[in-house]
Amino acid sequence: MTNPVTRAATLLKEHRESIDRLDAILVYTLGERFKHTQAVGKLKAEHDLPPSDPSREAAQIARLEDLAIQANLDPDFAKAFLNFIIQEVIRHHRKHQE
Repeated sequence: MTNPVTRAATLLKEHRESIDRLDAILVYTLGERFKHTQAVGKLKAEHDLPPSDPSREAAQIARLEDLAIQANLDPDFAKAFLNFIIQEVIRHHRKHQE
């Protein structure tokens, strides 16, 4: 039988490996997401559309809050995270319009 400290160290290592894999997935997913939002920004600039779409943003926030609840994630955290991303996307869209 393994000693409890050794077992805990093994479990900690396994959790950290999973966290590292998930962090990589998050980064690549955000990279893919921003490729699409950059394309949206260029399209908006070409057609003189505003960089922000408040109704779309509100719908996305509500959708993400629902998904967060389903995933047992704090919906306030999910909302804050999406708001951060939205602000960054708007900043990029404004750059395209300059």
